[in-house]
Amino acid sequence: MVTMLRQRLELIEERIGRALSRAGRKRPEITLVAITKVFPAETVREAYGLGLRDFGENYVQEFQSKAPRLADLPGARFHFVGRLQSNKARRAAELFQVIETIDSGKIARKISEAGRSVEAMIEVKLSPEQAKSGVDPEHLAALIEAVRALPNLDLTGLMTMPPWSEDAEQSRPYFRRLRGLAEAHGLRSLSMGMSHDFEVAIEEGATHLRVGTALFGPRQRQ
Repeated sequence: MVTMLRQRLELIEERIGRALSRAGRKRPEITLVAITKVFPAETVREAYGLGLRDFGENYVQEFQSKAPRLADLPGARFHFVGRLQSNKARRAAELFQVIETIDSGKIARKISEAGRSVEAMIEVKLSPEQAKSGVDPEHLAALIEAVRALPNLDLTGLMTMPPWSEDAEQSRPYFRRLRGLAEAHGLRSLSMGMSHDFEVAIEEGATHLRVGTALFGPRQRQ
């Protein structure tokens, strides 16, 4: 598994390098967030051993069971990238260093009430798909103001998830729009781009790539 993981990581880094070259950007500008949902703690440890330090999880309850087996990894940062229910917001604040999917003032307040400093991103709904979550762009300014007023949240950027398409170019308008929104509000981080479209995301200014399948292969339900 480690050998295969190393090979996949090398291929991803090659893809990142080519996209950065096209965009005239440098590797330190990109944070690769390895999406480890439904993979065991041992897989996270293997990825850590290959130099990865940022990991993304979609489910609070699942990560709660994994966290004790990962507490001894210095420098590891865990990102919550799934849909966050208000009744699990405080627990998420206790488990994760970064929460990328804030989409309401209520969620933000509950995270802040946990009393722990958390890096925060706001998820913006740019897709018309009903299944997608996030704040509507017209309500973004008010939510940014609300999050910035909370004592324990450090708002650094925005996150989005375009509609799925095998054609990565279909994601470009969504990435470009998110970048425009971030620039308008003075936010530096853009979490956008996944296994199939992260090159386009890099070209459009992404700072955080959420990569799972390209790194770990198809997810295996436990």
